[in-house]
Amino acid sequence: MRSLDLLVALAAPLAAASACRPPKWTVGQTVQTSSGPVEGHAASVASGVSEYLGIPYAQPPVGSLRFQPPVRYSGTSKIDGKNFGPACFPSNISAYDADFPQELIDTYGITEVGRRILATITNPGIPVSEDCLTLNVWTKPQTGDKRKAVMVYLHGGSFVSGSSAVPAYNGQFFADEEDVVLVTINYRLTIFGFPGNPHGHQNPGLLDQRLALEWVRDNIASFSGDPNRITLFGESAGGASVDHHSFAWSSDPIVSALIPMSGTAAGITPRPPDAAAALWYNTTTALNCGDATTTDAQTMLECMQSAPAESILATLPNTITAPVPMPYSPTIDELLVFSSPSQHPTAKLPMLIGTTDNESGLFRVFVPPQPHLSPEEEDIFWQAENQRTFVCPAARRAARSVREGNPTWRYRWHGVFGNTELARNPKSGAYHDSEVAVLFGNVDETLVKNTREEEEVGGYMRGAWAAYVAGEETLVRLGWEGKTGVSLARGDAYDTGC
Repeated sequence: MRSLDLLVALAAPLAAASACRPPKWTVGQTVQTSSGPVEGHAASVASGVSEYLGIPYAQPPVGSLRFQPPVRYSGTSKIDGKNFGPACFPSNISAYDADFPQELIDTYGITEVGRRILATITNPGIPVSEDCLTLNVWTKPQTGDKRKAVMVYLHGGSFVSGSSAVPAYNGQFFADEEDVVLVTINYRLTIFGFPGNPHGHQNPGLLDQRLALEWVRDNIASFSGDPNRITLFGESAGGASVDHHSFAWSSDPIVSALIPMSGTAAGITPRPPDAAAALWYNTTTALNCGDATTTDAQTMLECMQSAPAESILATLPNTITAPVPMPYSPTIDELLVFSSPSQHPTAKLPMLIGTTDNESGLFRVFVPPQPHLSPEEEDIFWQAENQRTFVCPAARRAARSVREGNPTWRYRWHGVFGNTELARNPKSGAYHDSEVAVLFGNVDETLVKNTREEEEVGGYMRGAWAAYVAGEETLVRLGWEGKTGVSLARGDAYDTGC
């Protein structure tokens, strides 16, 4: 295992892609897919990038398909590709809104930038619907390889919020600056994705992600992507999902590389079946669909499938003050999610895994200071949370990957910039999720503009991640052209005549 303290990704050699250019490509041209012909358009800033939004990959998971595995979508009607699909239903109560408690703002010295971040963290203004299983593609076939490496991103949000339409995840700069095709997806959240029904399917949300990967495998060549070079990456709940895929589909992972960011299957602990079932029965009881003593599970399910979605949402606990952490999340079912993952094989794939320097800098601002603890004791508690939930699980997962002979790299994010600063008392530092918008090149500059250093580190990260997914032996050039920082090149860039 190799590590640099800033950001480094050095990938194992995989099958090299052809350097030949594809046939002439018109930006936004219609692409034929199994979902139907999809019209595209030029991306909003990177006008050479073709953007395809809101492509359905599964049938609407409503009615008899609610709480069930996704069913593949096939169509022949034209998809306009102009708009993101609606987000999947989030938790009914958002603890992150414009009315964030003034007491906590004052206590932690939350900045104006921080208030904006907190007000936008759960998809403000993004429509929501139960019919939400769509994906998006950004590509630039007129340059670079004929078959480009593909990156599929799984968003975070504690499995109760998030959407591929969040501006931070827009893939246009990845596709414009690096020779990759970028894909983002929606998957079911809360009780709709992780119902906890002890007599039914426990993890439809993970199955949504898998079906989206199958769609990418089957269709991405039409967007100039290489179906043999797909990397699955994600942050927080998305990172944990990436890791779950490595266990659940170890013999047929579809993808060729993994990047779990700030989340692992062990660190973001899956729900025990009894805890999941308790929440399921809370909802069935509230909706008069039966309780734990009901013997006819099918009748209970059909009642739940016919209940208005808004009525279901109204029964869900506040996910910040729930009696159990992560009340809606992957549930141990011994099929996709395991009680003893160390006893199960993992996919034989390269892995790039890492964390931020102060993950708990985000979570701390939601919890009032505890009067029985001194500031020093609170600092110790939150640093222990960093280690327990993020750093140590990532270390163990990386160590296992090494033991199994997989090329493995780690990173640690230290970036703190004026337009990512969350709080000052104590300083939030490089907190959970603070690197994602920098990585994608989509930091909100409404209040504070990017610095040159921020632009450079974002560009470097995209280059490093893209070099990893391309399967190149990457060479790190130090002091190249008299510049500070690090420059990446092909591993064989200086090997002429060897």
